[in-house]
Amino acid sequence: MCIFCNPEIRKQGIIAENDLAFVIYDKFPQSKGHCLVIPKRHSDNFFAMTADEGKAIFELLLSAKSYLDAKYSPIGYNILNNCGRDAGQVVFHAHVHLIPRYKNDKLEVLA
Repeated sequence: MCIFCNPEIRKQGIIAENDLAFVIYDKFPQSKGHCLVIPKRHSDNFFAMTADEGKAIFELLLSAKSYLDAKYSPIGYNILNNCGRDAGQVVFHAHVHLIPRYKNDKLEVLA
């Protein structure tokens, strides 16, 4: 079973959700507050999502950003999606990373 389709994943604690997607903290965070925005319906990658799922993901990115702004006060964000094995995708259920950035953090970013 896909890890994001497994009902146990939601027991980790949902930060926000809507009808089509939900937000959880990343199990292997790159920074404090690193979240994943995940569609509820299984789709292998970002481009397999419906337009409505894309809108739902965007709405939750904004909600999660507001939550993280209030909780951690980051100075910036990376929004990341690895689409396909050769692009670094490891879990083959669409998801978007929201990675807070902090002064002098040492995260590597592809430009």
